[in-house]
Amino acid sequence: MDDFFVHLPLRIDWADLDMFGHVNNVSYFRYTQAARVNYWEQCGLSAKFTDAEVGPLLLSTQCRFFQPLFYPGNIVVKSRTEFIKNTSYGLHHVIFNDAGEIAAEAHDVIVNFNFKLHTKVTVSNDFRAMVSAIEGGRLFIIDL
Repeated sequence: MDDFFVHLPLRIDWADLDMFGHVNNVSYFRYTQAARVNYWEQCGLSAKFTDAEVGPLLLSTQCRFFQPLFYPGNIVVKSRTEFIKNTSYGLHHVIFNDAGEIAAEAHDVIVNFNFKLHTKVTVSNDFRAMVSAIEGGRLFIIDL
């Protein structure tokens, strides 16, 4: 897991629990949402959206659960870019419990979207460079 350069520590809240006393599956999606936004902030995408009205639009997300999480507790969500295509890219998240064990793994597909024109747009070389900078210099070649 050394190639996950963006980490987000989070506290498990009592409100995250279901009636059985463990973290509800919906909360895992909130954790990955927070990690996704944190990733965008780390690579500078949030600031660029304000200027250009071009930004991320979540196309799909999936999560695989390995073990339950409990309150009280803390987690760390580690994120990285999985791929960059012409108009979309994927984020891979791994959620670790207090003991450093994998509790869940999630994958997002995000479309680069012009919110003013309501259309997909090509992922820019600037974005590829921003991602490369926070991902330890990994290169993201266009993968159609």
